[in-house]
Amino acid sequence: MTISIFALAAAAAAQAVVPQAMPATEMTQQPTIIAPAQATAVAAQRFLAGGTQVSLAAVQELSSKHIKQGDHYKFTVVNDVVDHGTVVIPRGSIADGVVSMKTGRAIGGKSGKFDITFASVTANGVTFPLMGTHRQEGKGNTVGALLGSIWISGTSAVMLPGQIVTAMIKEQTAY
Repeated sequence: MTISIFALAAAAAAQAVVPQAMPATEMTQQPTIIAPAQATAVAAQRFLAGGTQVSLAAVQELSSKHIKQGDHYKFTVVNDVVDHGTVVIPRGSIADGVVSMKTGRAIGGKSGKFDITFASVTANGVTFPLMGTHRQEGKGNTVGALLGSIWISGTSAVMLPGQIVTAMIKEQTAY
């Protein structure tokens, strides 16, 4: 039994599905094309991991004598924050810290104290949320108060400009 090429071709043509005609509205719609720059930006988006350490320094002197709870103060980034060889947060970027607790010095040798809670740092148009709190305490004078007078007090808490403290990136953030 011999089958000719023509018979095979005729059988294949009989089984082929004939496409139905498209409505005119579908034929005029063009597919969406992503420009090469957009495709690269979408594919190349990176994230800075939560928990990444950021070293910060106070821009100005903070003293428990003069600050108030809720006040915002600026801090600068001390060292570049690098992710996979890319500087994500360059040195000198500005961070925001908020006074979250403050006590003044008191009689009985009690020293002044305050806490700064770090809120965010902004670099290259991206705001990275921060977490972490730094407590600054003055020196107490409890021994002097016990031996001398109850009117002796401790010292105010003072954070000097350039004093380095550490915060962390709160959550994974795209850059």
